[in-house]
Amino acid sequence: MRLVLVLLWLLRWLPPRWVAALGHALGSSLYHFGRRRITLVNLRLCFPEKTEEERIRIGRRVFQNLARATLDLGRLWYAPVPVALENIRLVDRHYLDELYLKEPVILLAPHFVGLDLGGARISSDFPLTFSMYSEQKNKVFDAGLRRARTRFGDPLLVTRQQGLRPVLKALKQKKPFYYLPDMDFGARDAVFVPFFGVPTATVTAMSRLAELTGAKVIPCITRQYADHYEVRLYPAWDNFPSGDLEADARRMNAFIEERTREMPDQYYWVHKRFKTRPPGEASFYK
Repeated sequence: MRLVLVLLWLLRWLPPRWVAALGHALGSSLYHFGRRRITLVNLRLCFPEKTEEERIRIGRRVFQNLARATLDLGRLWYAPVPVALENIRLVDRHYLDELYLKEPVILLAPHFVGLDLGGARISSDFPLTFSMYSEQKNKVFDAGLRRARTRFGDPLLVTRQQGLRPVLKALKQKKPFYYLPDMDFGARDAVFVPFFGVPTATVTAMSRLAELTGAKVIPCITRQYADHYEVRLYPAWDNFPSGDLEADARRMNAFIEERTREMPDQYYWVHKRFKTRPPGEASFYK
């Protein structure tokens, strides 16, 4: 892991277009290994109307875009902060400006490839924004990750091992929460609702946090372009939470699905999003 951090440090010196080209080449190579099969299973489930060739093209671009975003972390983590952020644009920031430190806010940030870059832009512009992350087993990499994610603003980092108590406390202090709820964390505290028509284990924590704290939900979507990243904020959701956990989870998945259809090659399809199945249903990944 030390070598990975050294390589990222070296990449900060390269022009962004060179890093993008390297990411494209690396992703094209990684497509033939790793999680290609998982990615194609996910795409087959979610885009049955597309041909196999079309899904393969999307899958290859997923790896290329993800590899580029990963290599872009070198610039993000190690370049001077103004340089690190100069190609990350924030659009419609007024939706958060109007509520920042006035009301609790949950930023719904789904797993698109530019997620980390979007989080850095938000943390820089809204310094008390906090997030949750999974503590890494490798202590060297974990320390590097924590350093990188705390160099923008003054964020609190909550580990998943700590649970939701620190999250509740920070939300009640009206600090915005950059939240990533669209992964398969198992059946606990989840409901099965459609995502691209597939019953999907979906955590209900966002509804419960909003109910307990009165937080507004503002979607936050990061998109990768040829020469920059764009972080777009959306209006705060009305009538959320609704009092119906299943209806709220359906709403969240429907919104993420809409954004994914706009850029299907930038969603994190390498994750086993449909790993947890309803009782009696076989795994898609075997």
